[in-house]
Amino acid sequence: MTRRSAAMSGEQLPLGLPTQAAMGRGDFLQAPSNALALAAIEDPAGLPGGKLVLTGPAGAGKTHLAQIWAGDQAATMVAPQTLAADLPALLAAPGLAAVVIDDARQIARGPGEEALFHLHNHLQARGGQLLLTARVPVRDWGLALPDLASRLSAAAHVALQPPDDALLAAVLVKLFNDRQIRVQPALIDYLVARMERSLAQAGALVARLDARALALGRPVNRQLAQEILAETSDALEDTPLSGRND
Repeated sequence: MTRRSAAMSGEQLPLGLPTQAAMGRGDFLQAPSNALALAAIEDPAGLPGGKLVLTGPAGAGKTHLAQIWAGDQAATMVAPQTLAADLPALLAAPGLAAVVIDDARQIARGPGEEALFHLHNHLQARGGQLLLTARVPVRDWGLALPDLASRLSAAAHVALQPPDDALLAAVLVKLFNDRQIRVQPALIDYLVARMERSLAQAGALVARLDARALALGRPVNRQLAQEILAETSDALEDTPLSGRND
């Protein structure tokens, strides 16, 4: 099923179809802001020292890169919230050679710390590889286990930088395409010039435009974008700085 064109405007109305972000290698939008991170996970020599920490703001592409690497390496992806419970099975798995933990900062001050310490040592002893992602470097995770903090701090850290206009525009196009919404290039330019400089905000903005268009039976166009951007600006002004995302 495809989205239908709005009869009067020629622009498309949402149909409420389920959306799923395309996360393959061909779907990753390479730019100067992420070139070092992409090169690091695609290095034929593997991760430096067998471990790597990808850092960057929300929506910068850390999860996408982690999934690309996991696919290339047949790596096991483990949620930080379940790492402690999953550890026995991981250590018993024959031939475990590569593990990814996305948003690994969530292990701090919990049972996942000791689990990650043992998993790290297990992989290092067998020449395996460990890829972690987080918004901030290990030193800012608040780890309580000194041995784990020292080992992870010694890992190579590669940071994804904030997007430039070209990347932001390309991401908006991809996000609309993921939702089967075709928009005019002029709308992309309009959004890039006025939105917050963040890939996470790009995702939130497209989601809100899609939801509002669906609810009202309206096309995704400049008028709708103007309304959503005004609401977003008002919400940010009413939010205390301490309550905003890092």
